[in-house]
Amino acid sequence: MDNLVKFKCDIMWAQLTKVNDMSGKFQVNLCNLSDAAAKALEDLGISTLNKEGMGNYITCKSNTPMKAFDTEGDEISELIGNGSKAKAVVKPYEWVYKNKKGVSPSLVKLVITDLVEYASAGGSLDDDDLL
Repeated sequence: MDNLVKFKCDIMWAQLTKVNDMSGKFQVNLCNLSDAAAKALEDLGISTLNKEGMGNYITCKSNTPMKAFDTEGDEISELIGNGSKAKAVVKPYEWVYKNKKGVSPSLVKLVITDLVEYASAGGSLDDDDLL
């Protein structure tokens, strides 16, 4: 299929199995896209954004939970933290909503090549760590 774009990326703000409070959807930012990947996405009508610390990026959203896999093809159950490395396959989908229309990215496949497990900012409260 000509409308698939395959690229390497960094993962930020992965909420694959938990709905994002602001968007009401499952979502993930695919960041630090190469110029070639950004151009290929733009050629399909998918807008890329650019932000310090994230480089060229897109946000994939879904009404249903999204799956990520390891390089062996097994589904990842761990929470994926910022800075994880991945390979992604994305395709465009056209939408119309309240007299507006556009093209958004649809995540076809996400393979995590270097997992950084998400750790809560609260840290642990083990007795050994307390002052």
